[in-house]
Amino acid sequence: MLNHWDKWMIKRFDKVRLRCQKGIPPALRGRAWLYLSGGKVKKEQNQGKFQELDSQSGDPKWLDVIEKDLHRQFPFHEMFVSRGGHGQQDLFRVLKAYTLYRPEEGYCQAQAPIAAVLLMHMPAEDAFWGLVQICEKYLPGYYSPGLEAIQLDGEILFALLRRVSPLAFRHLEKHKIDPILYMTEWFMCAFSRTLPWSSVLRVWDMFLCDGVKIIFRVGLVLLKCMLGTREKLKACQGQYETMELLRAIEPRYMQEGFLVREVRILEVPVTSRDVEKEHHTQLKRWRKTRGELNLKPPPRMHGARLVLLADPPRRQDLKQNPTIVLEVPQPTSQLKKGKEEKQSMKKKSKKKSQPIMEVPNPYPLPNEHSPPPSDPPAMPPVTSKTPETVPQTVPQTETLSPHQHCAPPTDLAPAKDSPHQQSTQSLSSTELDTYL
Repeated sequence: MLNHWDKWMIKRFDKVRLRCQKGIPPALRGRAWLYLSGGKVKKEQNQGKFQELDSQSGDPKWLDVIEKDLHRQFPFHEMFVSRGGHGQQDLFRVLKAYTLYRPEEGYCQAQAPIAAVLLMHMPAEDAFWGLVQICEKYLPGYYSPGLEAIQLDGEILFALLRRVSPLAFRHLEKHKIDPILYMTEWFMCAFSRTLPWSSVLRVWDMFLCDGVKIIFRVGLVLLKCMLGTREKLKACQGQYETMELLRAIEPRYMQEGFLVREVRILEVPVTSRDVEKEHHTQLKRWRKTRGELNLKPPPRMHGARLVLLADPPRRQDLKQNPTIVLEVPQPTSQLKKGKEEKQSMKKKSKKKSQPIMEVPNPYPLPNEHSPPPSDPPAMPPVTSKTPETVPQTVPQTETLSPHQHCAPPTDLAPAKDSPHQQSTQSLSSTELDTYL
């Protein structure tokens, strides 16, 4: 799919959606998120932009706030557990670069967990462009001053809750609990600080594929499970009890299998069209009561397919590149010369080495021809050996002339008289074997 990403997104997007709902494999999740969000295309179209922003000093008022928030992001994760570690350094670089990339927005505390989750799956540059796409395409206006976009989406969530769980809607309306009180962290952090980690990954797989409607569905499922029955409502008779209940959601409702199943087969499905329709309704109401928005955000993209179609990529923009490149130190010229000299010396030594001369066996066997001795070095003939200098290992009848060795001897002594036969230290065969 990643090798032919544009074709899959245009012609077989339903298959891409199905695989994202089943869960992206951990080994591919970082690359898949970058492709789904459009960060890959954005990065290729802005080569060197992150390095340029990273080299700048940044606005001091944002740098102080960012440094104070670094140790609060996943403090028990190995990347961010140590102050000044590589995880916190990369997080600082990404957030500082975004303040320079969008100076009118600056920095918002809810961006830190978003960037931290991305950094757990990809390098700093990729995480920066992923953060840019989430802030501009998926959740536009969420992190701008005034937080008007998140307040508007809170009203959209509350209106959709009337369709999904009328009982929970009436309870929240009765106690005048504004949506901004319980859904701000859910939506601005994309549930990264609310759900268990396995559920966070599965929600993000679907969120980056299908857009913000997944965030709305997860919020509606949690509200319906916690406030959707009369037994649940008996335990929270007031505003304080209701808020405490929503802050401490039961773990069984946040489990990966249960949550993903409920989001996929919501009884009253919430589509992107429903979100946009309710958005226009709430925007009209906002203008009547509060006037125009101070900052008009760009249009929201509902899913990876619309992100791709809004900014059609070139073929080379989608080409896969290695995420991490290991630089192997090249040997210096001196080391190369030393190796070449050693190899040449070995070749010369091989050439100079003389062939090994075959030394005749001074103790020939009865059925073996003794090879003629060569000149260097001169070896005494076998027949000239005396019992004083060479031990007699075979009977004298075995010392025959060369022409007599051609025929097998008939007057050999019995094998039991041989001194080798009497020695049992070097024999490992049975008694019936003969020693050669």
